[in-house]
Formats: sequence, structure tokens, C-alpha cells
Amino acid sequence: MTQTAFLFAGQGAQVVGMGKDFFGNQPTAKAWFEAANKAVGYDLASVCFEGPDAELVKTENAQPAIFLVSWVAFQLLKERVPGLEFQAAAGLSLGEFTALTAAGVISFEDGLKTVRQRGRYMQEACEATRGGMAAVIGLDEAATRAVCEEAGVVLANLNCPGQLVISGEIERIGKACELAKSKGARRALPLPVAGAYHSPLMASAQQKLRAELAAVAARLPALTVISNVTAKPHGEPEEIRQLLVEQVTSSVRWEDSMRYLLAQGFTRFVELGPGTALSGFMKKIAKDVQMLNVADMPSLENTAKSLQA
Repeated sequence: MTQTAFLFAGQGAQVVGMGKDFFGNQPTAKAWFEAANKAVGYDLASVCFEGPDAELVKTENAQPAIFLVSWVAFQLLKERVPGLEFQAAAGLSLGEFTALTAAGVISFEDGLKTVRQRGRYMQEACEATRGGMAAVIGLDEAATRAVCEEAGVVLANLNCPGQLVISGEIERIGKACELAKSKGARRALPLPVAGAYHSPLMASAQQKLRAELAAVAARLPALTVISNVTAKPHGEPEEIRQLLVEQVTSSVRWEDSMRYLLAQGFTRFVELGPGTALSGFMKKIAKDVQMLNVADMPSLENTAKSLQA
């Protein structure tokens, strides 16, 4: 039997207009968007559909917006493919919350509200520090770690071979980019982000998130959900809460997470949510697996047809 894993988009995937064709064409989607607006107490759907971009990119809006569109994509795919089964889930950073929600660990409403608050706490941490991030292309992990150590920054995302992201104080990021180029990186360029995500500069968000998660009812996952921190399956609810807190300042071990699933025999992956970044990463990790995605109505139709074939 083909083993299928669902992958949920992370911050940076947002784009004005995301989810609008779902809302306009599918009553189920409309109902979820309306439920989300009620849960968060403002018109989150309008931020997804109309922006403006300056509003959508704010961490406190981008995180619940991506969570919502990814969740709607998940619900519509289940509706299109009755009896659809998947054996594992994973998500990039905030997408880990969507994956846990899909696995029944937390409710949709709790998941949405928690990522909204997570976004706020991270935005506050960004405003209180002078941080940034940069993509390092064409340098391996060992060489990039050496650059980080010398420049005083950290490795934030290990996405796929040859594509890593570093994070830290803005002045040190500039130094790290120059060092990376001197060590053979094809490119090392600062990213247009509000702060130093997945670095110690986000520490002030952790205790606030810990309190938020403590108030959320959590259950054992109904299926395998991979932790960004450990690149291994989540366990008991209390451990899940702890890892979600750690995740705020820890490296996102995406490549290791995908290699764990590949080693378990997974050969089909479905990316849910805006963009195709996770599909792009997978092409560099394992070219011979089936990679599908649901970001809009055309990709929903194409993926549903593939899964029904």
C-alpha cells in the first residue's frame, strides 16, 4: 500500500488572494472561512483575499492566514476524495500546528487562535530586537555551521540539500553572508522578514506561548506527526507542548524530517496551503517520490484526480 504524508505550508508562503477561489467555488470553504472570522474576531478571510500585502505579511496575520488556507485545502481534498487516508503529517514551522490539528491533537478553533497569538508574540519579539535572516545557497551544513559560529548567528532552517537559512542580529547576518560567499556559497542573501525567527532573539515569545498552550486541550495524535525540533514523531500531549515552545528558537529540521518519512517507506506527499515551497524542497531531497499539492481550485482538481487514479 502506498504510504501518504500530508505537508502543511509555513510562513513566507502567504500571497494576497490565497483561498479566494476556494471561498467562491466551495460552500465548505466558505463555511470554514466564516468560522475562522468568528473565532479570531476580525475579517481574516478579507486579509487573505484582499490584503493589502503590508497587512498580510505581518506575522500576527500571516500565521493564522496560512493556517486557515492550508486547513481549507485539507478539508476540500478530503471532500473530493472520500475515504482518503494519510499515515503521517508534517508542517514547516507554523505548519506544524496545522499538521497537529489535522491529526486531531488540537481543535481547529484552538489551532487557529494559538497561531494567531504565536504570531503576535513573535511580532513583539521582532520589534524588541534587531534581527534578520538570510538564505545560504550552495553551501553544505558543516560549512554553514562554521560560518554561523564565526559570525555569531544560528542555523534556522535546514530545508533541503544546498538550501539553508541563517538567523540572528541584523549586523551579524551581513557579516555571515560575506563569510558564506568567501567559503563558496553560490548565493547568500538577506530575506525580507521582520526578525530573526528560530533564533535566541525569539526567546521572549516562548513563555507567552507556553502559557497559551497550557490552556489548550490536547490529545494523542491519531497518526504520525513529525516534530520540527527532533525530526521524529510527536508523542504525549505534554511533550508536544514542550516541543512547540522549543520550536520558536530551535532549528527547523525539514530535510531530516522528510528523510525520516522516506526511511519509513513514504512515497507520496501532498503539500497543502499556499505556494509550492515544500514541493521544491522535496525535489532536492528525493526526486523519485510522488509530490502533489493543493493551493487553489486547479491544483485541488489535479491532486484529487491523481489520488483517485
